[in-house]
Amino acid sequence: MIALTVNGRSVSVDAEPDTPLLWVLREHLGLTGTKYGCGVAACGACTVHLDGEAVRSCSLPVSAAAGKPITTIEGLPGGAENPLVRAWVAVETPQCGYCQTGQIMQAAALLARNPRPTRDEIVAGMDGNLCRCATYNQVVAAVEQAIGRA
Repeated sequence: MIALTVNGRSVSVDAEPDTPLLWVLREHLGLTGTKYGCGVAACGACTVHLDGEAVRSCSLPVSAAAGKPITTIEGLPGGAENPLVRAWVAVETPQCGYCQTGQIMQAAALLARNPRPTRDEIVAGMDGNLCRCATYNQVVAAVEQAIGRA
């Protein structure tokens, strides 16, 4: 059994230590907001926060997350009322929506580090989160709206 703290809740999972955190979240804990995209940490669809930092859960062994707080999209403070989530909806950022939870989690980590990023800092901070629908301009606009710049 591996002890984890997910979205503020202590849980134990029966998983091999090298099981990717993504599969533990989705299959063992039913937290399906975190998406599988590529399996090699290249697209960002699986982004969660580990000890406050954005990480790619598809390539992180669950054993590396033990003892550290994990936050998924389901545990984002404020839920649907979170300023980022509200901005995502207001700007109509999602098209297919598949990558958007990873995008929001990446943006949340960026804003935790830098509450007032410039446009260039937003672009750089979101680098590595891929969107097949190419909603990159909307992502930047949503982050700007969330911080009150739009």
